Amino acid sequence: MRWNSSLAAETTRPDGPVISETNRAEATLKRFWKTVGIDTHGDSLAVTLDKRALKTPSGNKMLLPQNKRLVATLIAGEWDSQETMLKPHALPMTSIASRALDAMSDEQTRHDVRDALLKYLDTDTICFHQEEPPLLAELQSTHWVPLLEWARSTFDVEIQTSESILLSEQPEETKRKLGAVLDTFDPWEMAAMERATYTTKSFLIALALVKKQLSIEQAAKAAQIEVDSQIQRWGEVEDSHDVDFHDVRRQLGSAACLLSYT
Repeated sequence: MRWNSSLAAETTRPDGPVISETNRAEATLKRFWKTVGIDTHGDSLAVTLDKRALKTPSGNKMLLPQNKRLVATLIAGEWDSQETMLKPHALPMTSIASRALDAMSDEQTRHDVRDALLKYLDTDTICFHQEEPPLLAELQSTHWVPLLEWARSTFDVEIQTSESILLSEQPEETKRKLGAVLDTFDPWEMAAMERATYTTKSFLIALALVKKQLSIEQAAKAAQIEVDSQIQRWGEVEDSHDVDFHDVRRQLGSAACLLSYT
């Protein structure tokens, strides 16, 4: 069992049970703690449930650097907001911080994640444009074209676009250069890049978010161009569009907040 669906896609538990407060929460899906706090452990911060430090799914104490106090505060807020029953979808900061701590310092995992993310370049959402309907074309021009221009000029790469789903792969030199950019990322940036890419289905939107060229709202809008054009044309479908709207922003918000150094 894992905290939430996004974490399930990102984290594999080790063999055998890990005894921790977080695993207990997973198993029961009920709130068993009374207090949530943030304690100092040496040079690190720890979110605590009844004075016991949270642990990651791999059984490591979730110790955050002092400059990640915002992250610690948000994680504490997630656990404190659980009233009676544990709501796994309401722990995005917990899961992404665990991902950074458990996986992104491991060289092989980083290599695997890097290769998986680069594959998104060949099917990147913002590289496929349409001329019809006009509203969709206008939204793509507004939100995607500046982003493509930023990526091309900033990283000196060629990025091909197409009006057909038959776009060939992006140039190998482009993948090499952008792969080298990922190699410079710290564990927090890699975890944020991974979540943002999977959420938006776009390597380039995710990269712009991590590089702080896009706000959470701008990244979400860029990722939901087709949905937005449908809503403007036909109206919103309750319990569908609105749920997706909030989920995308929740996931991108957790990625952006993970990059905070305050």
